[in-house]
Parts: sequence; C-alpha cells; structure tokens
Amino acid sequence: MRRYLKQAPVRKFGFSSQITDRVRAMLADIAEKRDEAVKRYARELDGWEGDEFRVSEEQVYEAAEMLPQSFKEDFAEAHRRVTEFAARQRESMREFEVEIESGIRLGQKLIPIESVGCYVPGGRYPLVAGAIMNIATARAAGVGKVIACAPARGVDGIYPPTLYAMHQSGAHEIYALGGVQALAAMAYGCVGMPRVDLVSGPGNPYVAECKRQLFGTVGIDLLAGPTEICVIADHTAEASLVAADLLGQAEHGPDSPAWLITTTESLGRAVLEQIEEQLKTLPSAKIAGVAWRDYGEVTVVDSDDEAIAASDEYAPEHLEVMTARNEYYLQRLRNYGSLFLGEESTVAYGDKAVGTNHILPTGRAARYTGGLWVGKFIKTVTYQRLTPKASARLAPVVSRICELEGMLAHKITADIRVDRYRAPD
Repeated sequence: MRRYLKQAPVRKFGFSSQITDRVRAMLADIAEKRDEAVKRYARELDGWEGDEFRVSEEQVYEAAEMLPQSFKEDFAEAHRRVTEFAARQRESMREFEVEIESGIRLGQKLIPIESVGCYVPGGRYPLVAGAIMNIATARAAGVGKVIACAPARGVDGIYPPTLYAMHQSGAHEIYALGGVQALAAMAYGCVGMPRVDLVSGPGNPYVAECKRQLFGTVGIDLLAGPTEICVIADHTAEASLVAADLLGQAEHGPDSPAWLITTTESLGRAVLEQIEEQLKTLPSAKIAGVAWRDYGEVTVVDSDDEAIAASDEYAPEHLEVMTARNEYYLQRLRNYGSLFLGEESTVAYGDKAVGTNHILPTGRAARYTGGLWVGKFIKTVTYQRLTPKASARLAPVVSRICELEGMLAHKITADIRVDRYRAPD
C-alpha cells in the first residue's frame, strides 16, 4: 500500500505544440536557406556576430592557457574514467560467425558510425562534463569523424572550460553554435560542416524536439527531457543526506522531478523537514525550490518489493538506493537510467567523473532503453553465406513461404536456386 506524504500532479509527457511548430519552422528555414538561416538564428539566439563558426586551433590554445592547472587535472581524471568504462563496454561487444547448420554460416559485424555530431549544451549551466560523455564515448567507439557544437556565450564564443573539454575529448572539428540551428547544421551540412550520420547530446526542450524531428534524416541517441532523480531509502538512511541529493538534482531546472520512496514514514517526514531547512541556505534555492514544490514527491510503502514496484513505475533517469538491502535492490530493479548504490555514491558522481555516462533516458523511457553508451555509435550488422548444397536445401522452404505471401518475384529468386544447385540425378 502506498501513502503520499507529498504528492505531485500527474506529469504530462511530450512537447508543447508551440515548441513543435517553432522547431519545424526553423528546420524548414535552415533546410531551404542553409547558411543564411543558420547565421541569422545564431545572431538572434546566441548573440553571435561573427561569420566564422568553426573554432581554430589558436582559439583552443588561448582557452587552454587561461584555465587553471587544477581544472585540467580534474578533467583528465574524469576523462580517463569515462573512456576506460567505454572501452570496457566496447570489449563486451563481439563479432562472430557461426555455422547454425551444415552449409549455412551466419555472422555479426560491428561497424562504427562514420560521422557523428555531438552537441554540448550551455544554457543555465555549461555542462563541461557533457563533452566527455558525448565526444569521448564516440571516439572510444571508433567513430571516424566527430563534429562538436556548443553555444557561443555572446561575442566571447564558447565557454573556455567547455571548449577545452571538447578539444581534449577528441572532437575533430568544433563549432560555436547552439540549439536547433546547431543540430540542423550538423544534419544538413551547413556553415562548413560535413553532414553527419547521427546527432547526440542533451539540451533544452527545443533541442530535444529538434532531435525528434530530425530522426530519419539522421540517427539520434535518445530523447532527453527534464532531469529526474528517485531515491529509495529505509531506516538506515540519513535524512539530511537524502534531502541534499534530491535538491542536488532539482537545481537543474524548475521542471526537474525529485522523488523519494521510503519504507520508513519517519524518514520521509524528516526528509521533508530537511528539504525546507536546506532551501533556506541553498545557493540555487530559487530553482530547486520551485522544482521541489511542483514536482517533488514522497511515497511511503510497506516493503522492499513495493518500493521496487513503485520505482519501476517511475522508471527514473537517476536512481539512488540507500537501504540495508542494496544488493537485493540491485538484483530486482528493472527500470532506470543509471543506479547509484549506497550513500557513498551520488548522482553528481555519475554526472561528472565516476565513469558511467550521464546522457540517460527520462520521461519513463527507461522502461525500454538505457542511456548513451559506446554501442550507440556502433552498427551491429549481419551477413550470411551458404554452400550450394545448403542453398538448394533452403530454397524450397523459402519458395513456399513466398508463394503463401503472394510475393511471387521473391519466390522466383528461390526457385532459380532450386534448379541451379539441385544435385544431378
């Protein structure tokens, strides 16, 4: 049985018609007028007045020179972990060929996507770590050409730490361009960019809707909406720590849900008190407070299994578990983007430097997909080869199925092989 100490309104998924129409109009404009439209939107939306969007090696060097060594060392550590985990993921994938029966051999090949466009957002917060998650993972997959875009901050161009991160993560070309116009330019091949085969990376609702509309013209990684956190906690958890982690994700934006599921009602009430107390001094309280007020939820359940069932219904992007039975939860939870076990781990670790990818499914998409990983940049393709004897054995079966379906030209291709490879009498 579930009891709510705080319940949020039912969430509405999908994009507003206003955003959908605006993005559709922009894409049509860019598809028709290309560079002219891209430059116009860059001036209007990014405050970019230059004619050249591509960042030069000299500009990258200048950005690197102004950054403290401590940042470069921290970045290198985060980059090492993310790329090492991506490499282990790549190793878990394998090519193979198998003879499933005499004369019929089937195989699987892994082919990296030829060109990818990686978007690194720079709205409310310039997500420096997003460069690693996107660009470095694509490089670890073996992508041949990585184009990277990030919004210019007015006339000053890309935020220097973000630019440094994009370069160090392995982007072959970097462009100071944001939002819908950036994704469209990568998909259509505008302002000097080569056309890419897939675009990836998070962003605001306009970026997400743009990816949705571009799907088919190019591939996409996934559609990411407002970030989410769910915490499952019991009597062993500390209320102040749970509250801090909920608010830590709520600061992303006023529409970022934060959910607590607990088997201990007293903990739930203590967390509610702690959140109100911490909001008094939280630097981002104006954002996190609105998110908690409108989208925060505290649910009390009677058992661990009920907590698991409730969490799987949320299918959260980020899921923290702070209980006496963390292993039990690890074995049984099914729907989440990334799982953080024990109070020693926190979502911020996954967002920045622990090594797993922070581009994750939201809006209950974790029911059917995981997050960005090295395999997203690799095509798994198949092949077949048969001996003449095996072809003659298979052809009559295929011929009969084709005839049943009414696909007579297909049937002929099989019948030809019956005659061609039939053993002589």
